[in-house]
Amino acid sequence: MAEGHIAVVGGGISGLGAAWLLSRRYRVTLFERNSYVGGHTHTVEAMLPEGSTPVDTGFIVYNEPNYPALTALFRHLDVPTQESDMSFAVSVVDEDVEWAGDSVGTLFAQRRNLVSPRFLRMVADIVRFNAHARRYLRQGIPDTLTLGDYLQQRRMGRGFVDHYLLPMAAAIWSCSQASLRDFPLERFLRFFDQHGLIRLSNRPQWRTVTGGGREYVQRMLPALEASHTDTPVRRVHRDHEGVTLYGDQGLLGRFDQVVLAGHADETLAMLDRPTDGEADLLGRFRYQTNEAILHTDPALMPRRRAIWASWNHLSRQGENQQRPVSVSYWMNRLQRLSTTRDLFVTLNPIVPAREERVLRRMYYTHPVFDQGTRGAQALLPSLQGRERTWFCGSYFGYGFHEDGLQSALQVARGLGVPAPWEPARQAAPASAPVPAPQPDFTPAPAGETRHD
Repeated sequence: MAEGHIAVVGGGISGLGAAWLLSRRYRVTLFERNSYVGGHTHTVEAMLPEGSTPVDTGFIVYNEPNYPALTALFRHLDVPTQESDMSFAVSVVDEDVEWAGDSVGTLFAQRRNLVSPRFLRMVADIVRFNAHARRYLRQGIPDTLTLGDYLQQRRMGRGFVDHYLLPMAAAIWSCSQASLRDFPLERFLRFFDQHGLIRLSNRPQWRTVTGGGREYVQRMLPALEASHTDTPVRRVHRDHEGVTLYGDQGLLGRFDQVVLAGHADETLAMLDRPTDGEADLLGRFRYQTNEAILHTDPALMPRRRAIWASWNHLSRQGENQQRPVSVSYWMNRLQRLSTTRDLFVTLNPIVPAREERVLRRMYYTHPVFDQGTRGAQALLPSLQGRERTWFCGSYFGYGFHEDGLQSALQVARGLGVPAPWEPARQAAPASAPVPAPQPDFTPAPAGETRHD
């Protein structure tokens, strides 16, 4: 093992991935502010009358084509997985508009939609959008164009925008519909294309970790020399000889280098003297905090059980588009739970759940993407290795699990450590700058309630 002690701050997929990889060559100490390691991989025991059931409340699903690093990690660790389902439904509760994409039957679960001009136009607009999006991607899309620009230029119908595209995208990125209008169009359409969302065939098969995502976390932790939970890092001081970390009780330790694997805004706040580049690039990322509840209340699902899907977007007619997305995940269907009792994870409930039905409340934070973040992502590699500091996180890509792990792989390569499934030549010499990330990190909607 090479000399050098590295601190990794943050125990989500990015930090845990970096710590696990770097432990093959360095002494590594991981610091995590939560009471558990995993970040958005948070498996909770649902305590039911018939016994407990493990339920994922953050990262839930992945697919192999768009999650190559995560797939390789799972195979290396022999993590058990099984097929999942990623159906989608929309329910506008006060307008009594409901549909799901499972079949023609669920699409027209409300028979009146068969003769509704607005609904039929929505269906026609979906077909038109899918065809044009693929053609537009082939032609090339200006970097400055946003999703909002596109919707205005194409004059898409209200039904398509309000009852299809924005609900689906808001559920994917766990953000408000208003913020989606600032999303860079090329990246938006590229993501939809690579995940089979603008075609009817050759869609990827989704998978979930059998027993919950904690299965892979438990396989990675033993490789670390030390990991500290309930230990938030408040300040990172860097000098010519090393890095010093401070927490709530004072000194946490002295290290040769540090990997900062939290959200960009939190990372910037830790640095006591950030460089101009760090302040500029990390400062461009915004985040949204979402409440998540694990519960058994069907009132937070579509009114018609026939259209219940894995993902269920709920809204009210004319609601403020700045409102955080409300989406319910039907965990029995997503994770093939053995219990017959319906279990749900809901982000930002549109109506309060009955308190006696709530099993756990959590809060997760997700990045919000716009043109400023697109420019910052292209320059983030320039920060790597300077001031004895390395950065990783899902904000390097689309904000999903694969992005976080890919960014950890880049850091490890920069420090001379390839993944065990990679050829050794892929690693750069230790302390060399990390190569620029591949332009098409394409992690999936990851049923993650979008948690990295």
